[in-house]
Parts: sequence; structure tokens; C-alpha cells
Amino acid sequence: MESDDKGLVCVTGGTGYVASWLIMRLLQQGYTVRTTLRPHSGQRDLSFLTSLPGATEKLHLFHADLNEPDSFRAAIEGCTGVFHVAHPVGNINAIPEDELAKMTVEGTLGILKVCAESKTVKRVVYTSSAATVVYSEERREVVDENTWSDIDFYRSLKTGAEAYVATKTKTEKAAWDFAEKHGLDLVTVIPTLVVGPFICHNLPVSVGLGLALVLGNETHYKHLEGTSMVHVDDVASAHIHVSLKDIKGFSKSICSSKKLVDSGFKFKYSLDDVFDGAIQSCKEKGFIS
Repeated sequence: MESDDKGLVCVTGGTGYVASWLIMRLLQQGYTVRTTLRPHSGQRDLSFLTSLPGATEKLHLFHADLNEPDSFRAAIEGCTGVFHVAHPVGNINAIPEDELAKMTVEGTLGILKVCAESKTVKRVVYTSSAATVVYSEERREVVDENTWSDIDFYRSLKTGAEAYVATKTKTEKAAWDFAEKHGLDLVTVIPTLVVGPFICHNLPVSVGLGLALVLGNETHYKHLEGTSMVHVDDVASAHIHVSLKDIKGFSKSICSSKKLVDSGFKFKYSLDDVFDGAIQSCKEKGFIS
């Protein structure tokens, strides 16, 4: 994706929190965006996407299913860049870990295969998670892009999020294996807990967690201990930043890392901004009175 040629890009999972905000920013910067929605999304109110400035001319909606990766081909073919943000939704911890991991890994690899076969895709940006790097029995003073979470250790903590951590870690590892074998230009963005304002209708899971104390959700209190947060707009900007072909030397990029800052990226938001934006959106949408 060249900085002087905005061009055509694809964002998977367009109704999600990060994806919808990313779409908004891409449209504002002059990109033409194709986004994928789950097949039954046609029954939902998508006005938060279709009413975005520029959406009438530059936003195109496609139906695709992670269980059928080839269904993404129509949305991806012709694009210069792909942002793979989609992830299984709902109560994923109710799905057996092996089943969830198989579905997510196979879906992601299928999408990467479509990208690798495309004659137009120049770079793929995959949305990972800090959950893939931070968990280890060793007390690391510094966590960077070279570390991986120890899934077995995390299972021993019995937090209730074992399926999510294991799935994200396995999926990113599989994505890197595929990219290296097939020569695919892949960059992964590794955000911590994403909080801030939102344009989607539903309360994003990460915002609900980040605002657990405000919302009075006591079941989430334990998950806030030691949690780092990042503003959704910084996450979206980081995706766009690392997608540019003149930004070289990237592979994994934590959304707070020295490597990201050294490449010219500038974080705009403080922790106060994170909470202020999230609370304001919750008030506007009726989640906080």
C-alpha cells in the first residue's frame, strides 16, 4: 500500500470494534474500502458503517465466512492491501479450545492463501493481541515482539480466557509460518486492551472490560489487574502506518513498542483520553445513564 496512492484495500470483519474504526479512518484518508461481514449481518443495522463520510462512494460491503475462507476472495481480489481484523465473535470461551483454534487458524490461513494467490495484494496486516506475547512463567521485565506466550502456563492460571489466548497465539504462529513459506509480506499489530470511543451499536467487549469499574461488572474486576490499555484510534493509526510499503523492517509490532515509535509513528492519546472517549460513547449509546 503506497502512501501516495491510497487505492483499494480490504478490511475483514467490518462490524467489529477495531475494524469499524479502522474503516472510518481509511475512508477519511481517501482509501476505497471493501469490508467483509458475516452472511447474517444483512439483517443488522449497518448504518454506523454506511453513513460514514465517503461511504456512499468508497465503501463496499461483501459477505464472507471464516468457516469458508474462499468466500473472502471476491472482496480481496484487486486490493493492494488487506487488513485481517476478523475474529470469531460471541461467547468464544463456550467453544472448546481445540475447535475454536482449528476454526480460527484454518480461516486465517485460508485468507492468507487468497492474498498470496492474488496478483494485486502487496501487504497483509493481521490484528493479533498482546495475549500472544505477555504470558510466561518467567517474570519478564521487558516483553517485546520476540516473545511468545506460554499457553500451558496460561491454562494453569484458570482465568476463563484460556481459549482466547491459546487461539490468538496459535493463529499468529501459523500465520507467520505460512507467510515465511509463501513469501507473503505480512505485518502483525499487537494491541493491548483496546478501549476508547466506538461507532458500532453494541458495547465492544474490550470497552466493557476496560470500564468494568464504571459499569459495575464485578466479574471483570480480576481481569483488570496489570492490564495495559491503548486508544482505539492509535490502534487504527498503527494499522495504517505499518501498511505503508515505505515502512520497512516490520514484522510483529506491539502497540506501544519502541520499534513502532522509531519508525515515525506518534501516539496521540493519553489514558485520560481512553476513558473519556469510552465513557462518552457509552453515554451517547445508552450504556451509561
